[in-house]
Parts: sequence; structure tokens; C-alpha cells
Amino acid sequence: MSAHPPRDPRYAAQLARDAARTDAPPVLLPYQSQWIEDRSPLKIAEKSRRVGLTWAEAADDALIAASSRGSNVFYISNTQDMALEYIEACAMWARAYHYAASEIGEGIFEDIDTDGETRHIKTYRIDFPGSGRRIVGLSSAPRNLRGKQGVIVLDEAAFADSLPALLKAAMAMLLWGDRVRIISTHNGAGSAFDELIQEVRAGKRKGSVHRITFRDAVEQGLYQRVCLRRGIPWSQADEERWVEDAYSYYRDDAAEELDVIPSQSGGAYFTIAQIEARMSPDTPLVRGAWPPEFAYQHTVTRHALIEAWCEEHLAEPLRRLDPNRAHALGGDFGRLRDLTVFDVLEEEPNLVNRVMLQVELSNCPFASQEQILYYILDRMPRRRGVALDATGLGAHLSELAAQRYGASVEQVKLNDAFYLLHFPRLKAAFEDATLDSIPRHIETRDDLRAIRVINGVPKLPSAPTQRADGPKLQRHGDSAIALLLAHYAMKHEHTPIEFQALGVERAGRSLGDYLGEAA
Repeated sequence: MSAHPPRDPRYAAQLARDAARTDAPPVLLPYQSQWIEDRSPLKIAEKSRRVGLTWAEAADDALIAASSRGSNVFYISNTQDMALEYIEACAMWARAYHYAASEIGEGIFEDIDTDGETRHIKTYRIDFPGSGRRIVGLSSAPRNLRGKQGVIVLDEAAFADSLPALLKAAMAMLLWGDRVRIISTHNGAGSAFDELIQEVRAGKRKGSVHRITFRDAVEQGLYQRVCLRRGIPWSQADEERWVEDAYSYYRDDAAEELDVIPSQSGGAYFTIAQIEARMSPDTPLVRGAWPPEFAYQHTVTRHALIEAWCEEHLAEPLRRLDPNRAHALGGDFGRLRDLTVFDVLEEEPNLVNRVMLQVELSNCPFASQEQILYYILDRMPRRRGVALDATGLGAHLSELAAQRYGASVEQVKLNDAFYLLHFPRLKAAFEDATLDSIPRHIETRDDLRAIRVINGVPKLPSAPTQRADGPKLQRHGDSAIALLLAHYAMKHEHTPIEFQALGVERAGRSLGDYLGEAA
């Protein structure tokens, strides 16, 4: 099921002819083109087996080495076969581009290990006489790249003997304007490769990450390209059988090898130690619960009771907010089974985001949730951002808030893409101690512990949290999602809000408008 072209110079000529035809399919599939078009100094691909990404990388590298303003390219793999296959692909692309290049040659790369001993690594290389550059394929991971300059390509990096040491050597290339490309399938959760990806997603290391699953590649034309290469007709039925066969070959390993899910995933995303280290007993945790009949009381009565509840429980914590510091709020909405939770963050001068208030509402009518949210937002100085869950029940309330407060309120559609990007950043804040003072409470801790890695994505399981003895709790990781959204709101770029409502309009409406409603 290789997506690589056959080692035949006639294929290069066919590629060149196809590229010149306006009716021919693109030579590169969309995910291959996106990889090449990404000019990030450091870019990483977590990918399925045999989707042709190394072949696409060779297409880019041949152009780089052939250009007068290009660079040398050093390709590092685990085996001689991989290095030779890559070099042959580079030679094929050079012929397709009509660039003069030498025949593939062999050589020796001298590497100095950590004990100072010299070892010799077999290399394959192509020289480009027009540019004076070369592409070198190395069949092992050299630790010593001193004195070398160029683009570094690390293939199947997750299986390198010491990826951290190799990265340390490769990063020097970035200082002179070259690039580092890292391509690999996964080798278990928590591996150096997996940790590198999490660092980039968390923003702790600059770079970009491309995630290419087997099904993504097939959807974008991988099997059609295989048919084209093999000279056989394509059909939807044959493609489905081909995909089914691929999964049957890998069986239990398919999740990691094809679906880009590191093995041994599924455990708690946050450790107890990580969570409790960021907790404080001094952070107010305000909880409100209402009986079912409360929703059907007279509008004026219900509004007055909620106003009194806010004054009793929320006024003092909100008065403690520093008017000279930025604040953000995250909100996750529920109604009957799930809680509504609001988290208020304050940014300190040292850039630590401190939880100043957590509010949990149980069985609270929608109109009352809206009233409580406005009570908080009207008293939050220097609102940097507000992020509200706009999926399901939250769509209506988040829209009302956006209409009232404008661009500072973001209606967030929670999905796997959002979780995949922002949960690593939240976790990094736990690890770096740039997020602090989460309310010290067992249920708040358990909400965070409920986050799991599911199909490679940190998120909540679909089932509500359960006690060990079986009965369901009336919560579903609600405070974890509110905290995620609050952290996102604080870090996301928003237009500053110069005007802050003082609540005068709200107070003026509280009787006249509501009496009109009741009538």
C-alpha cells in the first residue's frame, strides 16, 4: 500500500507531462501540498503509515537544493532503506524539474558520540552542480551536526534513539534561516515525539503541527493515486475494501499506525498532583441550587430573588477584583443534568492568571442564568475576553451576551479541533504555574480529572461522571470546560473595551420592563 512512486525514471517524465496538462490531476494531494506550503522554521507531521509525506518532502527538498539561494538538505532516518528510498525520490523530482543533478553516490558521515568517540555513518547523496548544494541521506541519527548548515529532515523521529539530543543539534540550523522538518508516526503516548507535539500545540515551542490520518489521506485521494500508479481503475467499492484491508492488517495497532492516536492513551489528562498544586482554599466557590418550581414563579419575583442572591453571594468577591488588571470569564452552560459554571480570571503583573471566582448553578432557569451572567460581567473591570460555550443549550445565552457586550464575547463551538488546540495550552499553564488559585474542592478536582485522551484528543467522555458505587453525579466535567474557556478568553486576542457598563440601565429596567413583560 505504498504511496511512493516506483523507482523508475519513466515515472518522472510522466509527472512532468501530467503537470503540463490542464486536465491532469494535481501531482500532490492536498495534505502533501499543505505540508510543502507551510514555511514554518519548525514543522512537525504526526501521520499515518505510508501516506506519501516523505515523497512530498523530497519534492520540496529537490527544489531547495537546486536553487541558487537554497540550502543543503540533511535527511536523517532509522534505516539505510529509508535513506536510499528518499534519495531516489529526490533524484526523481530533480529529473521531473529538469534540474541537473549527479548520480546517487555513497559516502561517510563522521559523528562524535557523547563519550567523544567517532563513529562513521553511511550516507547517500546527490549533488546539484548548478547551485553547489547537495542532499545527503543519513541512515542513523547523528548527534554532532556542528559545522553543517542546511535544512534538517528527521523521518520517523519518534523511533530515534535520542530525539531530544537530535533536536538540540538540529535547532542550531534555525539561527541561520534554515528549517527543521520532523515527520513520524507515533511511538506511544508520552514519548519524546508526543511531548514535542504537545509543547508546540501548547505554545511552549514555536512551530506548526500537521495531523494526517489514514482516512484523511484516503478522503483526499490517496487510493486514487495508488490506482493511477498501478494502472488499475478506481471504484468506490474497491477503495472501501482497500481501507478495510489496511485496518485488518494492523488490527490492534491500527489506532496508532493509521489513526494517529498514541498508544496507551485514554488515561486522565491531568494528574492529581498537577491539579492540587494549582488549588487554593481562599478562592470563592459560590454554588446556587433552585427547586423545580422556582422556574415558574412570577417574573418579577424570580428576578428580585436572583438579584438578592447575587448581592449576597457575588457582590463581595467581585468587589475584590483589581480595577487595574485584566479579567476574563469562561462559561459552560447546563440546565437539568449538567451544571452551569462561570470562572473569572485575573491577570497579575507577573502574567500569572489567578482564578478569582467560580460560580456553579444547579437547576437554574435560563433567564436567571442570563441575569447572573450579566451581574458578573457588569462588575468585571477591564474585560479582556469572555468565552461562552455556544453548543447546545449555550447557543441562545451566548448569543444574548454577545448582543449585549459586543466583540469581547466569543461564542465558542466546542469540538475536537478546539480541544486539540487549547487543552494542551491549559495543561502547559498548570505545568508552568501560570494558572493558579483554582478552588480547592474535590468536585472541581474531579471535573479536571474527568478529561481523557479519546482518539488522540483530550476531552470529556460522553457519559456523565459516576461515583465508584454507581449512581450518576449531576455534573459532567463542567468546571473543567469553564476553566478551559476562561483561559482561552484571557489568552485570545480581543479588541480592548474602553466603555464599561455601570449597571444603571440594568437597574432602571428591573421593574418597568419586567412588569411590562408580566402584563
